[in-house]
Amino acid sequence: MLAEPADQLRLLDLAAIDLQVSQLEHRRRTIPELATIKQLMGQRATLVEAQVAAQTRLSDAEAEQKRIEDDLNPARERMVRNQKRVDDGSVTDPKALRGLTEEIDHLGGRIRKLEDDELDAMQLVEDHAAEVKRIDTERKELESEIRELMAHRDQTMATIDAELSERKGEREATARLLPEALLKTYQRITERLGTGAAELQGRRCTGCQLEANAADLRRYAAAKPEEVLRCEECDRILVRTKASLLPS
Repeated sequence: MLAEPADQLRLLDLAAIDLQVSQLEHRRRTIPELATIKQLMGQRATLVEAQVAAQTRLSDAEAEQKRIEDDLNPARERMVRNQKRVDDGSVTDPKALRGLTEEIDHLGGRIRKLEDDELDAMQLVEDHAAEVKRIDTERKELESEIRELMAHRDQTMATIDAELSERKGEREATARLLPEALLKTYQRITERLGTGAAELQGRRCTGCQLEANAADLRRYAAAKPEEVLRCEECDRILVRTKASLLPS
């Protein structure tokens, strides 16, 4: 392939811009906040699950407390009625009075048991409510931290995106100056190796950082300026410059 030396030199400009674009894209993918946000989002998901489970336990405890209260209130009311009948003397039959007294004793035991259960249920409701509140507070604090990190991430991305847009504009302008065949060859190599052109600096290819042997150097030196050279080691387009130490 033949190309004007000036066009070959422009390949180095294009390669430098492509390197900058690649570095910026890498920076964008590896913004430290991204990994931290991902980690914290995982923690948030765990907290949400824990909060749902805690809320379920609280709801169950509240339901159990209500069930106990629903049993306790009628028992108390019945005991009060029975005790009133005993106290006011309205029951005169000894057998009926004895049955009423026994029922009062039975209700007393049941009420004491229900009152103990109610205290336990109230304590359980209090404990679960405190747990729900604690998790909710922790989740909100975590979400606040995530929002701050996201804002910083977005700001950093906006800065990188602006620079990327500028570099890509420069790339497009530089690429338009290149012959189509030369540009296509450069693009194919770039897709394969990451960069399609390198400078022959001294005797070293700046792409693969390997030195050319004496036979290759003589061939490079004998080539016409318009001939597009390829590195024998990495296959990149090898651009000769004033820094190339070729044998005369």
